[in-house]
Amino acid sequence: MNNEISSKLECTQCGGELHPDEGQLFVTCPFCNSTIYLDKSRIVFHWYLAPTLDQKRARASLARWMSGNQTVKDLDEKSRIVDHSFQYFPLWFFKRRRSDGKEDIMLEPAAATSVSELKRISLPAGDLRKYDDALQDQAQQPTVPLQAALDWLKRRQVGLEQIVESALVHIPLYTFKYVYDDDQYTAVVDGATGRVLANIYPDKEEAPYKFVGGLSAITFLVLAALPVLGFVIEEGEGLGIGLAACAGLGVPVALVLFGLAVWVASKI
Repeated sequence: MNNEISSKLECTQCGGELHPDEGQLFVTCPFCNSTIYLDKSRIVFHWYLAPTLDQKRARASLARWMSGNQTVKDLDEKSRIVDHSFQYFPLWFFKRRRSDGKEDIMLEPAAATSVSELKRISLPAGDLRKYDDALQDQAQQPTVPLQAALDWLKRRQVGLEQIVESALVHIPLYTFKYVYDDDQYTAVVDGATGRVLANIYPDKEEAPYKFVGGLSAITFLVLAALPVLGFVIEEGEGLGIGLAACAGLGVPVALVLFGLAVWVASKI
């Protein structure tokens, strides 16, 4: 799979001789029907991941994500989708064999993208299919050379001797652009799993939660100090008074703070 391209090209699957046209990037082996991508320095298999969601179901996945805990409250109702599209996006697929003998999959973008989370999607090798030329109109062309992706792996302290398989994979992505509070955001839905990927989105404000947490900590610290303060002032009798005050005030204060936390959660 790592054969260097020369004047004679051989299929990485069966060894059959290939004769691509000048400038051709994708080749189907006439002997074993394998689909191959021609990089400037290497020949690798070319796969695609079939979608399991149509646009309607992808939009439903986006709505569930918008109504979840990561985003601002009621983002699904307060935002407005202004554009959507579908494409097969290219990723460099690397199978690594670690020193303990286990294998894992590593991904790097094969084209420019602002969604870095694409590297974290699940891409089981068993779900990959041979690339079909009929997908060409919906597939984004790779612009990142294989060598550049390998260099990225080096920077992540991944030894190239650990890479046992390399391939180009096109994955199905639904891209949605939406407007919230006069700002535009982009979210990507993995067409195979329904997972939503977004680097920047209207997330919950942390300040109110930090305020409630800080107020609770200070309040219970003061309550815990009452027995100590009573003992210092009146020794034994003061300790009892302090404990009684702590117990008597603790329950209603806890209820008030809990109610405040619920109110904040309902508004943010």
